[in-house]
Amino acid sequence: MATRPIATLRTHFQGSVMEDCNGMLSRLEAGTVLPYAGDRYTRVSSALAEAFVPGDAIVICQDDGQILHIGAHVRKLVSQAIDAATAAFHELRGASADQLTRFFEAFAGALERDDVWAEIDMANGLDVVRAVSEGRDIGRLSLRPGTREAMVEGLKAWAAMTQAPRTAIERVEHGTWTVEAHQAPLGTIGFVFEGRPNVLVDACGVLASGNTAVLRIGRDAASTADAIMRVALEPALDAARLPRSAVTLIPPAGREAAWAMCTDRRLSLAVIRGSGEAVRLLGSLATQSGIAVSLHGAGGAWLIADISASRDRFVQVVENSLDRKVCNTLNTCCIPRSRYAELVPALIEGLAAASRRLGTPGRIHVAQGSEHYLPKGLLSRAGSADRLLSDEVEICVTILPIDQLGREWEWDQVPELSLIIVDDLDEAITLLNRYSPKFVASLIAEDDAAHAHFFQATDVPFVGNGFTRWVDGQYALRLPELGLANWEFGRPLGRASILTGAGTHTVRLQMRQTDAGLRR
Repeated sequence: MATRPIATLRTHFQGSVMEDCNGMLSRLEAGTVLPYAGDRYTRVSSALAEAFVPGDAIVICQDDGQILHIGAHVRKLVSQAIDAATAAFHELRGASADQLTRFFEAFAGALERDDVWAEIDMANGLDVVRAVSEGRDIGRLSLRPGTREAMVEGLKAWAAMTQAPRTAIERVEHGTWTVEAHQAPLGTIGFVFEGRPNVLVDACGVLASGNTAVLRIGRDAASTADAIMRVALEPALDAARLPRSAVTLIPPAGREAAWAMCTDRRLSLAVIRGSGEAVRLLGSLATQSGIAVSLHGAGGAWLIADISASRDRFVQVVENSLDRKVCNTLNTCCIPRSRYAELVPALIEGLAAASRRLGTPGRIHVAQGSEHYLPKGLLSRAGSADRLLSDEVEICVTILPIDQLGREWEWDQVPELSLIIVDDLDEAITLLNRYSPKFVASLIAEDDAAHAHFFQATDVPFVGNGFTRWVDGQYALRLPELGLANWEFGRPLGRASILTGAGTHTVRLQMRQTDAGLRR
């Protein structure tokens, strides 16, 4: 992509993008120069120029110059959803705490009914069959044992939150006058998520603090989400006499719907769940549109062993951090060279235990240069993978370039992780800060000074001394979680990287004076 001073682009730019008399974009011409990021430009392709029709829109990502084409139908679909949610937000200002409590209790009660859950489970089965037929992972799509109970538990926690006293969160006395700070609803909150239908239930928590929600879900989980809306969520809104548009699910409309959502400035906050390039793009669109964003980004936890690490503790932590693949699953492990003879077999033991519990093999991606520290006796070579056995569990081994240490392994059934041998704790911290998604880090050490150094030197929001799977709003804070954020794209202002319903608010200040003659 070429870069030129903007001054040299003026003659190329003028007259190439055609407008009608109302100033609306009506067509594009191939080759048109479109500036972005202040001093760079991209060009309209022939395919885009041909596809564009009146009513469509284009958005340029200011990070990389991608030109995103949003069709008129999708624009209208998203705009109408946000219109309805915005109107519902104003209606909610008149809703009582009892109405909000009734909604969450009715929603939870519906999910507890076997006939209602059977419909949701059947719809999820259809989603799973379709995903499998198209070769996609289903680990996060499938409604697992315990999912129903977790949904109900979260909804009941929201119900309790609605009954909390609404008192001032801060009060400043000035003698004859005071200033009080009060929490207030934020507005309409947009959620973008892909294949985890339970996130639909999580998102409803914004109603507890008086907000409304607009949701865009990926096609994989569309049937499940639609069933939850139809048989549980909408009846609960009706039972509480709340507007149905307080929670609006945008019909499947491809990636364009997410682009349109994240560029609509009527959103007060965009919560973007998932990882990868698509999430990064949506975060950039929201930010450049002036929308506050809670961005997950890449996941994958790092586990560091110190020279003082307990072998037994290390084995348990590895196993318990690999029970399933989610964002806080163990992804990368650093072992000190001075302890490799003891801790590399311990890593394999923990991985084998997790694999045995899942009934599958395991996989280690060993960083280039560290493969010589693996146990001798690799059994056979098949393709690019070596295999070894650990208590009758097959472990596959592949070689990984060091600059890929931060790659998140999106496994579905076969647990896998990366391994590198390091000189010491400082080298491990350097690698963590350079290559990780700046998310979860755990240190196994018996040395208190090592833990203090680790906490101060690591550039991550979540630091622990044990298993990595603790990072979860409901599990760790006893508050239903709306989203997580890593520090890959910067640190959130004034809050933790676990976004809960308690965090979806703004603050209003109220002044009260007793002296009518108060002046400055």
